[in-house]
Amino acid sequence: MDEAGFNALADAELERLEGLLDACGADFDYEVKPGGVLELEFDNGSKIIVNRHTAAREIWLAAKSGGFHFRPVEGRWLGTRDGEDFYVVLSRCMSEQAGEPVSLKG
Repeated sequence: MDEAGFNALADAELERLEGLLDACGADFDYEVKPGGVLELEFDNGSKIIVNRHTAAREIWLAAKSGGFHFRPVEGRWLGTRDGEDFYVVLSRCMSEQAGEPVSLKG
């Protein structure tokens, strides 16, 4: 996949994520930053960063519990280490940092 194709795919997924964040009902704020970056901030001051990484053709997630990389595979974003779904991992990280259950249906 070329750079432009990846950026279009990743940007569409990040836009989809924005809609899911708006609808999830958890208590946090998020900000969209230039270059394909979403920054989530929780009441306790902790943050989760989700960004597209064009050079690696991945979406990266940085949370208190660690860093995770996801590649597009047949319409889903799957972890490069374990094949876990992006939205499952993000929901788990958000639940940990928000101190309440969060479920994003991706």
